[in-house]
Amino acid sequence: MRFRHRAAAGFATLLLPLAGLVGLASPAQAASTATATYTKASDWGTGFEGRWTVKNTGTTAISSWTVEWDFPSGTSVTSAWDADVTSAGTHWTAKNKSYNGSIAPGATVSFGFNGAGSGSPSNCKLNGDSCDGTTVPGDASPTAPGTPTASAVTDTSVKLTWSAATDDKGVKNYDVLRDGAKVATVTTTSYSDTGLTAGTDYSYTVRARDTADQTGPASGAVAVHTTGGTTPPTTGNKVKLGYFTEWGIYGRNYNVKNLVTSGSAAKITHINYAFGNVTGGQCAIGDSYADYDKAFTADQSVSGVADTWDQPLRGNFNQLRQLKAKYPNIKVLWSFGGWTWSGGFAQAAANPAAFAQSCYNLVEDPRWADVFDGIDIDWEYPNACGLSCDTSGAAAFKNLMSALRAKFGTGNLVTAATTADGSSGGKIDAADYAGAAQYVNWYNVMTYDFFGAWAAQGPTAPHSPLTSYSGIPTAGFTTADAMAKFKAKGVPANKLLIGIGFYGRGWTGVTQDAPGGTATGPAAGTYEQGIEDYKVLKTSCPATGAIAGTAYAHCGSNWWSYDTPATIAGKMTWAKNQGLGGAFFWEFSGDTAGGELVSAISNNL
Repeated sequence: MRFRHRAAAGFATLLLPLAGLVGLASPAQAASTATATYTKASDWGTGFEGRWTVKNTGTTAISSWTVEWDFPSGTSVTSAWDADVTSAGTHWTAKNKSYNGSIAPGATVSFGFNGAGSGSPSNCKLNGDSCDGTTVPGDASPTAPGTPTASAVTDTSVKLTWSAATDDKGVKNYDVLRDGAKVATVTTTSYSDTGLTAGTDYSYTVRARDTADQTGPASGAVAVHTTGGTTPPTTGNKVKLGYFTEWGIYGRNYNVKNLVTSGSAAKITHINYAFGNVTGGQCAIGDSYADYDKAFTADQSVSGVADTWDQPLRGNFNQLRQLKAKYPNIKVLWSFGGWTWSGGFAQAAANPAAFAQSCYNLVEDPRWADVFDGIDIDWEYPNACGLSCDTSGAAAFKNLMSALRAKFGTGNLVTAATTADGSSGGKIDAADYAGAAQYVNWYNVMTYDFFGAWAAQGPTAPHSPLTSYSGIPTAGFTTADAMAKFKAKGVPANKLLIGIGFYGRGWTGVTQDAPGGTATGPAAGTYEQGIEDYKVLKTSCPATGAIAGTAYAHCGSNWWSYDTPATIAGKMTWAKNQGLGGAFFWEFSGDTAGGELVSAISNNL
């Protein structure tokens, strides 16, 4: 019962901006005549397909080309096409074939290869000149300065200091960037920024420029909160958690930066990053390109600074790191499993200690250990059926959570998403959720997807009812029933989070306004039949009624149910009265550009 499908992800072109403008005719033309771009077209675990594209950006034809790069030890080209590829140690050279050496102005030529290993190219050269877009022949860009240290913070100012960058010809000066925009250029390794606003969050980075006016990569970011101002709003002890999907950066074009521009980042306490895979009895990467490889442009980046091809960490992980620098109160958990990958938990449950060790090794990988504050397990469903059926036994879930807590310790968060099936003999009864509760910080109870157009002929019903109502298709399929059953089994109320779906579920062929009507099938949806984001439905099919604490809408022959700011406010009041630990939602990209659903949770919890 979860709207968590990777099919909507798709795969965009995996561009690594290794190349910039380089000279091909003479040094005088070295900054404006060609680019070379590397693409990782596919990755099948034991190997990958790489592709280089050379584009003539000048006004005269190019007669021949040579692309050179370095691979780290253990990564190599195994076969190639449309170029003659040779190597000397870890250095690789590709020369054009007789038929593709000439490139007309504005035209491109590509060649590809199959590779082994997991490394990425570095030190790209095109026809002997540097390909990184910022260098000139014979001169390297400066390194990144050290992450700034903030001191002497007042209502309106802060002093920043950093360790020096290095360069083969010498560093000339440093740009100081506040929230991604340059505010000063200095020749020393310190700067005092003034004229700030009291009680405000800022993020600072620094980049060096050498004597040839080449700009190097930005430093790490330091978060600064000026003193004074009004008292910032507090969240109390209530959890306000949103899911961020790794695949949202593709077709949905929803990046971590959207949490900032929507205002949502200031109104949440936690993020679940979804999903890591569960396979072979271990935690595994879900999408390596989205997770830590994709290069974000300056306008896509939280810091406002573009990723470079040679920085140690890119992708969503680096964007989450930048978000945490800007909003230090936010905690991030890595969620594993989900609807698609829950089938892997059966093997994991056979050896919980080994599974926990693999998860710990992955979450605490030195490349991104600072990004994550814990782990979330999304097993759909222990000892019951979801996309596949599990027969691990009622104790398997408790044993798994016990092993995770033992490995991750008390300093990390350990949480789980759980079923909301409160029916007699239903999924809550299938596993020992009460016994496992001692090991978790909280449960994300998935109080949505109770009803939907998988029952193609209906009856129509709200997919996230708070309470029961006359004519509900299945008794026990409500938020109130689920929470009552968990509490009756001994799960503390403050370890239960109410779930909100930022989307609707709908049918078509419906003539009846009220719930309970017949249908002919699922209503059309942007990414999946029978499902649509709230941000679309609020205008395409506005709510026409409410039942059981949630809204529904009948427009034309379509019938949808979804939560609105008003129904969310009612659910938050109910959650507080029940003593619940907070709320969570699936997922950020379904909200409006101004984050009105996140605001409804934050303002009413």
